[in-house]
Amino acid sequence: MNKADLIDVIAEEAGITKTQANAALDSFTNAVTKTLKNGGKVTLVGFGTFLLSYREGRRGHNPQTKAQINIKEKVVARFKGGKELLATLKGSMKDLKPLLQKKKRTKQ
Repeated sequence: MNKADLIDVIAEEAGITKTQANAALDSFTNAVTKTLKNGGKVTLVGFGTFLLSYREGRRGHNPQTKAQINIKEKVVARFKGGKELLATLKGSMKDLKPLLQKKKRTKQ
């Protein structure tokens, strides 16, 4: 689902126009971004939490050349699913599993 699809769903389910749904979605993403930028977190009870996470620098390798590289430390945005969301997904795992399995690569 992309932003346009999400706007369509929001507009339909909330009984509002697509323009209003777009404004609401933009307001939401702006609020989450601003809160994270200020070091906070956004918790939607039952759905999940948007938060920042610190990743320490580490050594890695270039998969093509196998050369060792240093990966710099960084701060990343994360989403941690809430209890209700995770319970819902767990309940439908048998339906989701085939969609999420990685396709096996075949060498030619």
